[in-house]
Amino acid sequence: MMMCGNAAGDKPNMRVGFIGASGIAGKHAQAYRNIGCEIAAVTDRTEARGRKFADAWGAQFFASPEQLCQIADVDFIDVCTFPGYRLAAVELGANAHKHVLVEKPMAVDLKTAARMIEVAREAGIQLGAVSQHRFDDSTLFLKRAIAAGRLGRILEADAYVKWHRTDEYYARPVKGSWAGEGGGALIGQGIHQVDVLLHLIGAVDEVFGFWHLGATHKIESEDLVNAVLHYASGATGVIQAATALWPGYPERIEIHGTKGSAIVTGDQLTTWDVRDDEGEPAPISHKAKSGASDPMAISLTPFERQLADFAEACKTGRPPASSGVDGYRALQLVKSIYTSCAEGRKVQIAPFVP
Repeated sequence: MMMCGNAAGDKPNMRVGFIGASGIAGKHAQAYRNIGCEIAAVTDRTEARGRKFADAWGAQFFASPEQLCQIADVDFIDVCTFPGYRLAAVELGANAHKHVLVEKPMAVDLKTAARMIEVAREAGIQLGAVSQHRFDDSTLFLKRAIAAGRLGRILEADAYVKWHRTDEYYARPVKGSWAGEGGGALIGQGIHQVDVLLHLIGAVDEVFGFWHLGATHKIESEDLVNAVLHYASGATGVIQAATALWPGYPERIEIHGTKGSAIVTGDQLTTWDVRDDEGEPAPISHKAKSGASDPMAISLTPFERQLADFAEACKTGRPPASSGVDGYRALQLVKSIYTSCAEGRKVQIAPFVP
């Protein structure tokens, strides 16, 4: 793993500034500390929360994102806000020539996501989108194995995210709203598996979906959705995403090819049934971690790997392994499924990337 620091004992030479100090920010902060990055600055719209985060991680608190980007001595910005704020953060980073990493989803709509990519390109800064499951041992192995043809021609690739969230989880009005979060279970929870399918199998060119809006929660968006996929490669698949299914079960990705099948449960490869298989041993494990019922019950290791990758991309100038364009592709598929559900028709997805 690439480390953010210099030689052992030296002061870290990659300094991170946080915009947003709640929720997933704590996971990010711990991961940065583990890989040797310095958490140098933080801002949060709730001052008490921001100052508490600053005290916990040895950072300097700033009263606003504008002050942090203009004044703080940081190499890149980590944005852990609701997605409606992400474009503003990228614009601030671009003006200060600071690289920007944003949590998922990268935006609430494709126009905003495309603009974020454009702003970053024009400014010559890196734009990364958090998708830590690309860095699970299971995903890393499957990426190599599929490319080597060990599963044969892929016939079917599915994702199942049958989770549960409490009423308290959705208590804030922004949660599950179209304007604040861009949707519900699919964009908020299932987008990780959406990205992994695209990463492993390739583009989807047609979708058809059905949803339940507020099936068990008082939200305006979906807490249960089903979609049928057609991949550009000719494979087919399904995506199911829910936060309405008590008590919640570990997410699964199932991939079936002409030579065999692989199943990922949570963050672990739990099944590898392949005929006449040769190559590196499959990392089979049944000690999966999952956010099925607890959003924070997820492994720290893939965060460490992704954040280290982004830090290295900022240092070297090469693209991060999960870029703004990758975030756009995942959002494009999510929004196409939403369009299909809302309009009751099959939706074709043009191979357009900004």
